[in-house]
Amino acid sequence: MTLHSNARTCPRSRRLLADRVLVEGWSLVAAAEAAGVSERTAWKWVDRFRREGEEGLEDRSSAPVSVPSRTPAERERLIVWLRELRFTRPEIAATLGMPLSTVGAVLARQGLGKLPRLQPDEPANSYERPGRASSCTST
Repeated sequence: MTLHSNARTCPRSRRLLADRVLVEGWSLVAAAEAAGVSERTAWKWVDRFRREGEEGLEDRSSAPVSVPSRTPAERERLIVWLRELRFTRPEIAATLGMPLSTVGAVLARQGLGKLPRLQPDEPANSYERPGRASSCTST
């Protein structure tokens, strides 16, 4: 995992911070100030090092491990099926008794946020002012 551009620490500096507190006897406040981080951040790295060792100092994903309230896969397939029948988001939400925002999130995740045109050969709805020549023609 790559560090973001504003990160004040990397695994090596986190280890240095933990060593200063645990081995050299620095106070947490002094070690945090020397590392240029808050006391809370310093405590987090020292505590992770105590509990997990070197592995605790590595960067982690902030994504949750599980999302218990996520829409079940079967329900998502039903939403997609209704969309393929050309139901709108409000119609799907009303039919399934679900919040419109949930239906919209599922459709966006599936790449079905917008209904396509009815026919593939249907021309786009465009407007041209009558009597004006196209700007592409040359005289």
